[in-house]
Amino acid sequence: MAGNSQRRNRRNPGSKKGASVGTGGHSRKALQGKGPTPPAEARKGHPKQRAANAAIKRERDAKARAGMRRAGAGRGGRGGAGAAELVVGRNPVVEALRGGVPATALYVMQFIDTDDRVREAFQEANDRGIPLMEAPRPQLDQMTGGLNHQGLVLQVPPYEYAHPDDLLDTAADAGEDPLIVALDGVTDPRNLGAVVRSAAAFGGHGVVVPERRAAGMTAGAWKTSAGAAARLQVARATNLTRALEAYQKAGVTVVGLAADGGAEVADLDALSGPVVVVVGSEGKGLSRLVSETCDLTVRIPMPGATESLNAGVAAGIVLYEAARLRAAR
Repeated sequence: MAGNSQRRNRRNPGSKKGASVGTGGHSRKALQGKGPTPPAEARKGHPKQRAANAAIKRERDAKARAGMRRAGAGRGGRGGAGAAELVVGRNPVVEALRGGVPATALYVMQFIDTDDRVREAFQEANDRGIPLMEAPRPQLDQMTGGLNHQGLVLQVPPYEYAHPDDLLDTAADAGEDPLIVALDGVTDPRNLGAVVRSAAAFGGHGVVVPERRAAGMTAGAWKTSAGAAARLQVARATNLTRALEAYQKAGVTVVGLAADGGAEVADLDALSGPVVVVVGSEGKGLSRLVSETCDLTVRIPMPGATESLNAGVAAGIVLYEAARLRAAR
């Protein structure tokens, strides 16, 4: 009879809902608090958490791109070298390969649309044994920091700079008086490449550049040197003034080029002996400390309307005169 049943109030043991009698203490646990609400940045799926994660990723990617884009900015000292450089874009890559710029890899975008420049880049890389590395567009975008790479990226190894003393050793090994060019404040890599080319053409033993505020041996300098950078040493000095003083102690005359030089280049007999020719920038010329360190300064006579020459042209004129005087000895 209803209300007098002896059956206990419980569900069928086979029921999916389980027994209804008793809670086993779960209710007490359910009543306990879960602690303070976490901040929005820590809540999974919250817009602020997504924004925070995106900011962290952007910072990490920016650091990675900065590391990939660093050009060879080597440290001073014997054998100093910097990070690899990237040449980006179809025309720059082809011109770099034509100019004999050393390379460790040519990165090619997957499914690239080929044209004459791409085919020439492939042929040049194949002839020189440069590995071809296929990569998806996102990877090339990240490598180049979003630059317009057009599907081609050339990786140039860091330049191995010599020590300034090594240039004296090169001259001694050849049984010749040192003929060295030092650049003071020249920041255009093309000027550096032109000086390297002229020094190699006229029997120079090397070029010295400062570690800071000066052009380094980038892909542009390599290309302008027309292959001469593979035959002539470029040294990097931590302090150019101290390097010049060390040359003076070794018996080398330091000659600076200046618009108000005390003598003309053609009258300078010092070029026939051990000499370092110091060339400044076209705009500022020699810095004060470097100018004071020079044993003497000379000028290039210019009867025309032009008031100054760039470093590459000026160095070429002086090196030619040095080669002429040395041949006449």
